[in-house]
Amino acid sequence: MAWRQWTPRQWWILGGYAVATAVLFAAPLFVSDFRLNLLAKFLAFAIVALGLDLIWGYTGILSLGHGIFFGLGAYAMAMYLKLEASGGKLPDFMSWSGLKELPLFWKLFEPFGAAVALGLLIPALLALGLGFFTFRNRIRGVYFTILTQALVIIVTTLLVGQQAFTGGTNGVTGYSTLLGYSLASPDTKRVLYWVTAAALLGVFLFCRFLTGSRFGKVLRAIRDGENRVRFIGYNPALYQTVIFTVSAGIAGLAGMLFVLHVGIISPSMLGIVPSIEMVLWVAIGGRGTLIGAALGAILMNWAKSEFSTAYPEGWLFFMGALFVIVVVFLPKGVAGLFQSPPPWLNPGKLLDRVRNGGSGTRGGPLLRLLRKKDNGKSIQSVRRQAE
Repeated sequence: MAWRQWTPRQWWILGGYAVATAVLFAAPLFVSDFRLNLLAKFLAFAIVALGLDLIWGYTGILSLGHGIFFGLGAYAMAMYLKLEASGGKLPDFMSWSGLKELPLFWKLFEPFGAAVALGLLIPALLALGLGFFTFRNRIRGVYFTILTQALVIIVTTLLVGQQAFTGGTNGVTGYSTLLGYSLASPDTKRVLYWVTAAALLGVFLFCRFLTGSRFGKVLRAIRDGENRVRFIGYNPALYQTVIFTVSAGIAGLAGMLFVLHVGIISPSMLGIVPSIEMVLWVAIGGRGTLIGAALGAILMNWAKSEFSTAYPEGWLFFMGALFVIVVVFLPKGVAGLFQSPPPWLNPGKLLDRVRNGGSGTRGGPLLRLLRKKDNGKSIQSVRRQAE
């Protein structure tokens, strides 16, 4: 069997995943309700980071608009929760805006199953439409990134402007139950945490399967050389559109789970700044690694929470310093520490590089020259040879 041929490193990795999974699901046993709710929110962020890593880390497509897909999934779940909290009546913000009856598109979100399905389909269909027209016309790189930012501006402006239907800048809030169970109940919070943890595990395994398959190999080939992939007979636009759609659906799932833990969704939570933060999670965790993207989302949001609590006036400086440290000393992200540790973490390699004149091979050019027997030549003549 294949597992009998595993190397010790692979067994260690499997053991690490098993321990991490056990700790993740056992967290409600030793974490307070407040911390558990924060951790659940961070796990939802980790899910959207996995989806973003699929298109950026594995396919080379940088999206600065993933906050939109995250937000659309969140709005879908929030609309269902608001209708349940209203008890058949018109939501309060609609009454304040002068509406007399529930809009037709809101009625689609009354069944829980329909709300979940739409929370996945709406972001995926939007990504499918955008990806079809952009990748088909070979719009990529910075131009695609600008398009995703434009999409963010369009959607947020629409959500703010249509206050009677979306709640405007206040968003959708004021819900307290899910399928009849109180969202404030500690038991409900624990169950929702386990649901979020299971969703994170499921999405991670799905992404591992996807990236390890032939489909994933084509994605990496597109990232490294799109024209070469096209020359050997593949259609990169098809693969890019599919993975962009899948990534948006994952972001929608994360948004639905996020609302269940936070209790509010507003346009400010899916704008340009949150979208850029999502990219930073993946970059700091290590793009193209999956586990790095998830760790980056959890660790960065944990650091943001702790710094803002301990240093309410200067926490942004700490976060900025943390970003700089990671970029300078960990170019491959946190996950790079376990794959190929940087030289400064290995004193032996660092000393060897210094001895070798800064090169990775044995003996730099200047050092090799100085090692030659000069046969009575002066240091000045050696320097002239080096020049």
